[in-house]
Amino acid sequence: MSGNPEMTFDEVVRGRRSIRGYLDKPVPRDVIEEVLQIAMRAPSSMNTQPWHFHVITGEPLDRIRRGNTERILAGEPDSREFRRGQPFAGVHRERQVGVAKQLFGAMGIERDDKERRQDWVLRGFRQFDAPVCVIVTYDRELSESDDTAFDCGAVTTALVNAAWSRGLGCVINSQGIMQSPVVREHAGIPDDQVILKAVALGYPDESFPANAVVSTRKDVDEAARFVGFAD
Repeated sequence: MSGNPEMTFDEVVRGRRSIRGYLDKPVPRDVIEEVLQIAMRAPSSMNTQPWHFHVITGEPLDRIRRGNTERILAGEPDSREFRRGQPFAGVHRERQVGVAKQLFGAMGIERDDKERRQDWVLRGFRQFDAPVCVIVTYDRELSESDDTAFDCGAVTTALVNAAWSRGLGCVINSQGIMQSPVVREHAGIPDDQVILKAVALGYPDESFPANAVVSTRKDVDEAARFVGFAD
């Protein structure tokens, strides 16, 4: 699925996909360190490098999974720290629904199967049962800078691509950090950092149906305007 050292950059980017099912196999620390070292070559505004990575596995990660699940089932409100914005509408909502249909179809989850649909949602709060979770944070003193979120997005994209090139899969998600007090406590995140995203990481389970889903992308003609070019 991934990890061919001969892959070109284009092959990594085109081949990578979000992984939501993982093998019960530890990920060596030195491999994760290598992935992060490469990811941190990502650009940042004025070289501010606002990002921090809290790499969690084992019992601390299990405590986060349990705490997230218990709080969401108890009806605890979302305590996500980074602004969420309004619910998606229009074409953005259509794309959100479209990929959900792809995933539910791959997993054979019917629309009226409330139990399996809820379990699918809870997978996100369990960090998709991945052996490793990377919590991405940034320095609180930069909270008013929109560049900071852009920079953290760039380094996270670089992270998942570097991981893919080394045989590791990832999925960037928000469910894993929506119960931020749980995450902050068990990951030991200091108060001067803001929790932004979670990245589940591990070796892909190739038998997990949702891992084969390839989400669609709009065409360049739809996304880009070219100004000043000859016809």
